[in-house]
This record gives sequence, structure tokens and C-alpha cells, in this order.
Amino acid sequence: MVKRQFPKPSEIFDLLHFKTPTLNAKKRRLDKSLTVWDLRKIAKRRTPKAAFDYTDGAAEGELSLRRARRAFQDIEFHPDILHPAEDVDTSCEILGGPSSMPFGIAPTGFTRLMQTEGEIAGAGAAGAAGIPFTLSTLGTTSIEDVKAANPRGRNWFQLYVMRKREISYALVERAKKAGFDTLMFTVDTPVAGARLRDKRNGFSIPPQITLKTVLDAVPRPWWWFDFLTTPKLEFASLKSTGGTVGELLDNAMDPTISHDDLAVIRSMWDGKIVVKGVQTVADAKRLADAGVDGVLLSNHGGRQLDRAPVPFHLLPHVVREVGKDTAVMVDTGIMNGADIVASVALGADFALIGRAYLYGLMAGGRAGVDRTIAILRDELVRTMKLLGVSSIEELEPRHITQLTRYVPVPKLAQHAAESVG
Repeated sequence: MVKRQFPKPSEIFDLLHFKTPTLNAKKRRLDKSLTVWDLRKIAKRRTPKAAFDYTDGAAEGELSLRRARRAFQDIEFHPDILHPAEDVDTSCEILGGPSSMPFGIAPTGFTRLMQTEGEIAGAGAAGAAGIPFTLSTLGTTSIEDVKAANPRGRNWFQLYVMRKREISYALVERAKKAGFDTLMFTVDTPVAGARLRDKRNGFSIPPQITLKTVLDAVPRPWWWFDFLTTPKLEFASLKSTGGTVGELLDNAMDPTISHDDLAVIRSMWDGKIVVKGVQTVADAKRLADAGVDGVLLSNHGGRQLDRAPVPFHLLPHVVREVGKDTAVMVDTGIMNGADIVASVALGADFALIGRAYLYGLMAGGRAGVDRTIAILRDELVRTMKLLGVSSIEELEPRHITQLTRYVPVPKLAQHAAESVG
């Protein structure tokens, strides 16, 4: 029998410690966010539906996005036991420069629509964390202002080739003058994908005010206050901004872009050049032979061609063919630091986050982006320690197994292999 007694007040206070309340509401909600998925929940609550859906959605049935995320969920780790990894070094070299971690921020369009700090918050957070930031051609902050926000960090520029080539050429010159060190030549957007959420929401630039948007705004006065009391929302690199997203892309992009355009841009650019949107081994080989510095395996976050290849599934095959001489990068579907570990283990030199960064931005501006990076950093370090790995260089294919739910029909698999050669 346990002897019962009246509790002594002094002992109660020794056993129970009351937590000091956090009065700052933003800090309180961000501190409670333990995963990127937690940040997504806050973002959805705080952001009007049209803006949130633009970030969260993908093309048509959104199969490509779901498959990409599922690919990262369907991995099995194989840790090395009795292999101490007390201190973990997450730093790496990518495209001729350093990064504190093997991931950076991907280019995103219309970013100030998600939260008014936009690319300034992303660039500042990336610079503070020691990782690269990528500005989109469809960004809402200028090349020069991003440089000012991240003066000593690494800035990359993502380029769309426009119907009016002189627009694209001028952007290349501006990025070069501002000291951006890497150019991402994007090849997966000859026309706009069918982003059905945007069509159903009537999403456009500038936003169109309807009864539906007014009702949606009622529980989100903070977003509208920011939107109405900050500089006009517009593209920083483009002058024509009217219409739906699909109309903007279709009017600006050129489905006739080719390897000749890549050669022209290459001749203009002094820094590193990466081709973004590579989705086959054969294309990766052709680009490597053409002398690009890197390929980014990406299906544009599932926002262009639905049912496109899953970049993470494609990764080991591309690494095997071109990884010795060409940087191989990957994006789409990354929501956890363990996803980044798995990518590096399969041979990726680097990964990029898009939606994960925007969820943080919508949840809390610059502080939210800092929180996204901190969450991914913690998950990255913890996963490496649990694997018994002390540095990025120690990660190898033996550390993971890809468990795939999608197995090609044998005849199609054989034909694909033959086309690669």
C-alpha cells in the first residue's frame, strides 16, 4: 500500500512549474508550429481562399503534386547503428558557392499576394540562414530590391523566355549587374497549366473584388489591411499585369523556345546556369552534353502537366547518367527535412522548397519564413543523427529504399529504356 499524505505547498511548487505566457500572438502561433504542415494550417486560416489556393493548388486533378509528396512518404531509412553522429555538419557546396544546408528557396510568383512582405521576407530569411534565394520572373519584388534585402547572401534568378525576347534579355542583364550568381532557365512552361482552383476562385492580378471575396475577407481583416496599406501589388519585372494567371502566362510565354534560346542566354550570362523543369533522363543527358552547370528535376510543383514524372523517382537515374559532371537538383513535394536527407542520399546535390516557404510566409511574414527554415533544419539534423551520419557527404543510396506504389507496365518500361539508349 502507498502511504497517503496531504501535499506540502513547497513540494507542489518544486514539482510544478508554470510556463510564462507569450503575449505576442504571432510568436505564440509560430512557436506552436512543429511541422510545415502546422504552418500550412495557419496559412489557410489567415489567408483569403483565392491567394491560399494559388499557392496550395496544382494543375487539373493535382495528381502530380500528390504523387510527389507520396514519393517522399514512401521511403524507408536504413540507419547505421553504433555510429556516433553527435555533431552534424549540414553545409555543402553548390554551383560554385557555399550553403549552410542542402536546400534553398525556390522561385515563386505573385509572392506579395500571399503576404505583403513577399520576396523581401524570403530573401532576408535565406540570407540569415546562409542558403540561396531564387527570385522569379513573375516576382512582385524587383531584382534590385531583393539584392538590397540579401546583400551578402546568394541570390539566384529564375528566367522565363518571353515572346518578346528583349524583355528576357533585359532581365538577364539586370540580374547580372545586381550580382546574382546563378540563372535558372525554365523550360516547363511553354503555356499555362490548367490550374482549376484559380479558375473556380476567379483568381487574377490585380485581385477582382466580388461579393464572394468580400465575405471571405470578413474573418481575415489583417490580410486586407496589409493589402490596402502597402505599395500596389504588381510584377516587378513585367509591365502588363491584367488578367487571370493563365492568361498572363499564355500572353507572356513562348511555346517555341528551343535549345537555340538556351544558347543565346548562355552567351549573355557570366555565372552558373541551371535548366529548371527537366523531366527525363534523355533531356538531362542532352543538357549535360551542352555544358549547363546544373539540371533541376522539377514538374513545376505539379502546376503544369498533370501526371508528369515524379522528380524524386527520376533522381537516381539522372544522377547515374550525369551526376559526375553536372549538378543535379530536385524540387516538388518537399515538406520535411527528412525529404531533403532522402534526396541527398539518392545523389541530389541540392533541393529547393517552394510551397513550404510560402506556408511560412502566409503564417507569419518574415518570422514565418524563419520558422519554416528552422523546422526543416531541425528535421534535417535529427534525421542525420538518427541515421548515424555526421555530414552531407556521408549520405549514400544505401541509407534509403524507395518504396513505390506506381510500377510501369513492362512494355512501356522497356520502351522508355530504349529511348534513353
